[in-house]
Amino acid sequence: MRRRLIQSTLAVVLVVIAVFGVSLVLVESRTIEESAEESVRSEAVRVVSVVESRLVADEAVTAETLRTTVEGDRFVRIEVPGRTPIVFGDKPRSDDVIEARQTGGHGETVVVQESEGTVRAEVGRTLLIILAVALLAIVAAAILAVRQAHRVAAPLTDLAETAERLGSGDPRPRHRRYGVPELDRVADVLDASAERIGRMITAERRLAADASHQLRTPLTALSMRLEEIIATADTGDPEDRATVKEEATIALAQVERLTDVVQRLLTNSRDPRSGSAVAFDLDEVVKQQTEEWKPAYRGEGRAIVRSGKTGLRVVGTPGAVAQVLATCIENSLMHGGGTVALRARVTGNQVVVEVTDEGPGVDPALGSRVFERTVSGHNSTGLGLAVARDLAEADGGRLELLQLRPPVFALFLSRDADQTT
Repeated sequence: MRRRLIQSTLAVVLVVIAVFGVSLVLVESRTIEESAEESVRSEAVRVVSVVESRLVADEAVTAETLRTTVEGDRFVRIEVPGRTPIVFGDKPRSDDVIEARQTGGHGETVVVQESEGTVRAEVGRTLLIILAVALLAIVAAAILAVRQAHRVAAPLTDLAETAERLGSGDPRPRHRRYGVPELDRVADVLDASAERIGRMITAERRLAADASHQLRTPLTALSMRLEEIIATADTGDPEDRATVKEEATIALAQVERLTDVVQRLLTNSRDPRSGSAVAFDLDEVVKQQTEEWKPAYRGEGRAIVRSGKTGLRVVGTPGAVAQVLATCIENSLMHGGGTVALRARVTGNQVVVEVTDEGPGVDPALGSRVFERTVSGHNSTGLGLAVARDLAEADGGRLELLQLRPPVFALFLSRDADQTT
């Protein structure tokens, strides 16, 4: 932009100089020529007057007495009847001369000549002056164009940096103004947007913190109640005790995982830069999810199985990874069909956990939009997959829909560096 401003300004100046400069050269050249012709005519009239006055006074008419009356070295020829012609001055060598002829009252004739080279030299000097003025105008215009381009482009660059910083999550207004009404208006809008975004982010973090804080208390109470159930399950029928204890243990594990997620939300709401990613055994999380969801699938007459590579260690938050897998498994239970399979594989320095079923799959009209909030093909809230993707990205991973039919959801996680070496 800065280059275009400079080029456009210089182009306008050059056009103006070209138009007015050529016109000025033509006018000045014509003026100099006319002035030279008028000067030669005046010279002839004056010489005739001097010659006539000397003739009347019966004074000598010679080259010596008349030379001082002629300006410069112009060529003069004086013809008086009955006398030898008087000639003095430098006769022009070329045919391009300016000549003036004047006749007096006593028959005397005066011819004054001047070379057009003198006129051309004067025109050349004038042209050099005009060119020098034009060059000075161009230099001045270039300096002004550079300063003006910097004055316009620098604020635009600054506004672009402000917009980029605002888009990267830094909503602090800069309150910078540039003295240009249009640019100051853009700066006002950006600052107002930054303040609104800042208030929105603060409100969302406060809501997350409040919700997390309010959820911790009932979760703690529920955890204590499950522990009491496990402690009192030693009485009664041995088979019933084993069933109650198993279900209570599974429920307690779910509560502990949910508590971990809530605690993570609370921590992130206070400082979104804080992280809790660690290296852990992926098999434990996959096995835990398989065991937890087996009763639900069994009740629907379906099965859930796991396959693929084992013994993999990944980097992330175990609770968050479990929550992402649980969302995919629940999605398959609610909207899929047949057997649900969890398969782990390695690609490059990443570990992929795929969740697939034998159901009708995802509507092609939705495609990857299934991860957008409020987007759902089965009248649900549309938040589950969106939250799951956010949890995955918070740990440096990602959740993708690799295939529509049959549906294949894939969770990509970073592989533990110690295991890859």
